[in-house]
Parts: sequence; C-alpha cells; structure tokens
Amino acid sequence: QNGLLEIAVVNEPMRIVGWNVNGLRACIKKGFVSFLESSGADVIALQEVRAFPEQLPPEITDSPDWHASFFPAKRPGYSGVAILSRSAPSKVEMSLGDARFDDEGRFIVAHFGRLSVASVYFPKGNGKERDNSRVDYKLDFYRAAFDRLNELRRRGRVYVLGDFNTAHHEIDLARPKGNHKASGFLPVERAMLTQLQEQGWVDTFRAAHPNQPDHYTWWRQFGGARENNVGWRIDAVYASPSAAHRVTNAFIWPEVMGSDHCPVGVDLK
Repeated sequence: QNGLLEIAVVNEPMRIVGWNVNGLRACIKKGFVSFLESSGADVIALQEVRAFPEQLPPEITDSPDWHASFFPAKRPGYSGVAILSRSAPSKVEMSLGDARFDDEGRFIVAHFGRLSVASVYFPKGNGKERDNSRVDYKLDFYRAAFDRLNELRRRGRVYVLGDFNTAHHEIDLARPKGNHKASGFLPVERAMLTQLQEQGWVDTFRAAHPNQPDHYTWWRQFGGARENNVGWRIDAVYASPSAAHRVTNAFIWPEVMGSDHCPVGVDLK
C-alpha cells in the first residue's frame, strides 16, 4: 500500500499549503471551509489552531474529502497544530519526546510513504512582558525540532511548513532597522535560520524569489499594517535537499484573509 501511495506521490503534481490560522474556530467563521476547496491543496498544514478537535465542526474533523490529524496544546485556546490531507497518511507522529515542547502542541508530521510533511509552530521569544524571556526556549525548540527533522530527511523527502516566528534577512520585514532588538529579528534567532540553511535546508520562497522585497506573511492587526503592507515574512516552507529539487513553484497568498497571517506553499512535480 505504501508503495502504491509512493508511486502516486512521485508521478502526480502536488500542492502543499501552510497557514497560521490564529484560531481555527474564528477562521472557519471567516471562510476557511471554502478556502479548503479553492486552495487546490493536497496537504494543508495549520498552526495556531487554538482548539481541541472536539470543539471543531464535522466538516473539518469528519470530512469525506480530508483526513485530519491534530496535536493540540494541553492549555485550552493556545497553540496547536494540524495537518489536513486528501490522502490518508501512512503514519502521523506528534512528539519530540520533551514535555516542555509537547505540552504546547507545536509539532506534527504526516508521512506519505517516503514523503513527510511537518506542521510546526515555532515559539515566539517574547515572554508575557514582551521581554525576550522565551528566546532560550525558542532556540531549544528549534534544535529539538530539527534534530528530528534531520533524522527524517535521511529516509526521504521532508517539507517543513510553519510559522517560524523569525524573519531571516532585512528583506524579510518592512522595517528592519527598528527591530534588531525585538524577538523575531534578533541576531541569535536569525543565526539559527542561517545554521539550518548551512545544513542544507532550503527556504523555498527565497530560493525561488531571491531578491524580491515586500513579500510578507504576517501583519500587526492595527495601524493599517496589512493595508500598507508593513509586515514580516515569518511563515515559510523549508525543504530538505532532495525535496527542494521537486519544487516547481513557491508562493505566498497575501490576498487570503481570515487570519493575521496568510497562507504559504509549494507546488511539486
């Protein structure tokens, strides 16, 4: 069965989309179900679901068209990731083996034969007082997540769709000069993304659009930030080296509303 699934995955074009929905229940009220159909996606990786599966409607959790896998946080209304797929995964994993990370519901991987799709909600470095007190936790999570993802890429192709909560370069945010001391653009956070790329991980959008500014995925919810495109590119699809070779298109959909983030994705051959 896995062999047949693998043949289908290899031979058919495929679209994978990621989206931080900033509360799936709220996003459903803003048209998420119609987005599912219009997206053309085969796999959709969600972050910041902020709901337990039993709190969601059956058109999401029991759809004849989508297989749904959820990993919620223990704390109600917080964090949580999910993967929706047209084909049933051959396996789903949800644990990094550390309660510090697993309790927050930040990591889920769906396997389709030798293809693996991860939905990852990387932490913010801000504490409750916006004091960068969670930066160490954030970096520890990055290391733990990519320790596991590096293991997976030895077995096949891996796509990591997530809210990375870090803008890598000045081109990736509208106002870099005022944010060098803010979590999300700290040198130590940006260095983590550099390290991932040195390991061979490919930021698919930047690889496809190396010098194009003004492409963002998150905007503050006040001050006309989205209307004026004063944003950050913190959501991305990272591909393992073998997976990157199959990318034919990497895109951002800023026109899709329903969250303070917009969807990102890749088309595959």
